Order: sequence, then C-alpha cells, then structure tokens
Amino acid sequence: MTKITNIAKNTSYLTLALILQKIISFTYFTLIARNLGPENLGIYYFAISFTSIFAIFIDLGLINVLTREVAKARDRAEEFLGNILIIKIPLAFISLLAVIIIINLLGKPGLVVSLVYLSTISMVLDSFTITFFAVIRGCHNLKFESIASILFQFVVLIFGLSALYAGWGLYWIMSALVFASIFNFCYSYWALSKKMRIRIKPRYNPNLIKLVIKISIPFGLYAIFQRVYMYLDSVLLSILAGDVYVGLYQVAFKIIFALQFLPLAFIASLYPAMSYYWKNNKEQLVVSFERAINYLTIISLPITVGVIVLANEIMLLFKSGFSEAVLPLQITITALLFIFLNFPIGTLLNACDKQKINTMNMGIVMIFSIILNIILIPRYQAVGASITMLAANILMFILGIYWAPKIIKVRFKKIITPFLKAFLSAIVMGAVVYCLKQNINILLNIILGGIVYFVVLFLIKGFRKEDLNSILKSFSKQTEN
Repeated sequence: MTKITNIAKNTSYLTLALILQKIISFTYFTLIARNLGPENLGIYYFAISFTSIFAIFIDLGLINVLTREVAKARDRAEEFLGNILIIKIPLAFISLLAVIIIINLLGKPGLVVSLVYLSTISMVLDSFTITFFAVIRGCHNLKFESIASILFQFVVLIFGLSALYAGWGLYWIMSALVFASIFNFCYSYWALSKKMRIRIKPRYNPNLIKLVIKISIPFGLYAIFQRVYMYLDSVLLSILAGDVYVGLYQVAFKIIFALQFLPLAFIASLYPAMSYYWKNNKEQLVVSFERAINYLTIISLPITVGVIVLANEIMLLFKSGFSEAVLPLQITITALLFIFLNFPIGTLLNACDKQKINTMNMGIVMIFSIILNIILIPRYQAVGASITMLAANILMFILGIYWAPKIIKVRFKKIITPFLKAFLSAIVMGAVVYCLKQNINILLNIILGGIVYFVVLFLIKGFRKEDLNSILKSFSKQTEN
C-alpha cells in the first residue's frame, strides 16, 4: 500500500470514528450544561482545565518523538517505548504532586479540590494511554485508536448521565471521566501488547534516553506553551471574573473543540507520512501539504459562516442562562479557519525537524495570549477570552506560514485560488441560510446550506470529481494490503 493511500484510508476511518465520538461528546456536554447551569458547569470545567495544564508535564513532547521515530524505524518501537516509559513514570508522580500542592494554595472550596483530584487520576491514566496509541500511530495503524475514541465517550455518557439524573452531583459526574480513563488505558495496553505484539516494558538505555530528551525538548516546550495557551483562559476566567463566565465561555469553546476532530483525524495520519516524505520524497511532501491546506480550508469556511449566522439558534440547545454565550461563540468560531490551518503548518514544521521554530512560535503566541487575557478578561469576561483566542490563532498562522516556504517550495497559487473559491461559496451559503433561518427548522437549514455550499463550490471548480472519488476509494477493499 502506498503512503498516500494509507493517509486516505487512516484519515477516513478515524474521521468516521471521531464524528461519532464528537456527536456523543457534544450531546453529553449539552445535557450536562442544561442541567448544571453556567456556574456549576464552570466549576466542572475549571477542574478539567486546571489539571489539563499539568498533564503536559508528564509528556513533555515525548509522544511526538515516539510517533516520529517509530514511523522511521518500526523495528525499534519496543526500545523507544521502554526508555520513554522510564522517563514518564517519575514525571507522572511529580506532576501529580504539583497539582495537589498548587490547588490547595489557591484556596478553592473543598468540592473544587475534590474535582481536581479526580481529574488528576484521569490525567495520569490518559497520558500513558496516548503513549501506547502513539506507538500504534507510528506503525500507520489508527484502527484501535478510532475504536477507543468511541468507546471512551460511551463510558463517559453512560456513567455521567446516570450520575446526573440520579442527582449524585459534580463529584460523581467527574468520576465518569475516571471510569472512562481506566477503560481506555486497559484497552490501549491490550491493543499494543496483544494485537500489535509490542512488549510494554520499561528499559534503561542512558544513551537513548539522552537522545530522546534532546529531541523532545522543543516538542516539550511547544506542548507546554500550547497547553497553557489552550486552558489558562478558563483558569484566568475563574480567578478574574468568576465560574459563571467559565461556563459561558466553555459553551463556545466546546463547539470549537468538538469540530477539531476534522484536522485531528487528518493530521494523525499525515504526521508520520510527512516524516517519511521529508526523508524520502520531497515532491510528495509539497503535494501533501498543499492538499491538507486546501481540504481543511474547504471544510472550515462553511462551518465558520454557518455558525456565525445561526449562533442564536444554536444557543437554544441550552437553557436561557447561556444566552450571553452567543457573542463569544461568534467571535470564537471566526478563529476556526486559522485553527484548522495551523494543524498542517505545525505538522510540516515538526515532521521536517523544525520543531524548534514551531516551539518558538507557540511560545510567542502563549505570551501574547496571557497578556491579552489579563487585559481583556477583567473588562469583557467571556467576550475578552474569545477575542484573545481569535487574535492568538491569527498570530500563530502568520508565524507558521512565514516559515513554510523556507522549508518546501510552497506554490501559493494552489492554496490561494481554492481559498477564494471556498470563501465565495461560503458567503453564498451564509446568505441562503440567513434568509431561511426564520422559516425552517435549523437542522434542515444546515443540510440545505451544506448542499448550496458544495454545489456552488463544484460549479466554480473549487473541487473536482477526482477529489471526491479519492475519498470514496479510501473505504474500498482495493486499498487493503
């Protein structure tokens, strides 16, 4: 099987899995938001956001190194995994201790502290789960990760809704994440050891450990910067504005987060392939990068325009207490295009051994984000955090696209022309959706809007039949080994 076919196949399967997973996840989020209200929802997500910041200190970029090195030399998978486990185990204990100390220093109520403790258990288990899946991903196999993404969310849904409707409170709702993390850890361990036949055993090779640490430093710094950038806004909102605004902001953030399955699925398969192309086929690397930019542009623009137009109707999914989340949602969704495009740009830099540049860019964005949040949150609360998200993602895009042509021969005409066609199609779609939104059901309006978008895009040759056929063929048995 060729590498490009593998990308299409893996992306197709993982995309389908993540679509189902995100549908379940967003349904679950909607139900708990309606029942908890902005303040309790804010407390719940403060605990998750707080521990998510510390979770990265268990990994420190080791996951990217593991996937990349296994993709380059599968026969060394056990060796790299074993030595990375030697690094991660003590890091897990240190991170756990740091969470306990800092949350108690913040003087948060007992319930919040308990929720953080529970979230920390998930944090540690999930870190080792993604380590196991990183090895499998490096072997160009996303089947088990696809299954796990669905099963994890089903466990959360079943236990979480049981706790919610039984009236057991936030403690047991958070416990649903712990149960799901335990299940996912066991499943990933089984998939790697039994199905992939890769032994999971700590190994100590001082020379390899030094090499891994050296390689992972820029990845680790990038991951720290990214995690702080992604989750510190909710922590700052809680401290500077109150938990109610965390809840309002999370409605907008959760919608954006749910939509990220599209670039995530694509990049999951693209990253190991780009690492291969950088070493063996520079021309195919250019083609893969351009296609990734074009496909993600075509996908993100109609979503952005549609959500802006239908923001008020979308908020009807929640109770009236979330009406103030409309403007944050409209601002945040505008960042979607840049969020999507930053995935292939960052992947290009990492795959081509330019992770130091990627790390520098994310460090700049993190500092920018922290400063802007501190300025805007006290004055504009959730709206201020949303403006910061938009500005930070635009800055990250500018910094990344500046470096891309210095690595490969980017043909910008092949990127700009599809963008303009997709933008025009999205504007036409938005006008149609706006005119119809008072007269038809929102679901029907979304479907009609999608049809209008792709018909217009097809008529102006924004995509070809060959593009559609390549996606459909990725599901065919012809793509099998």
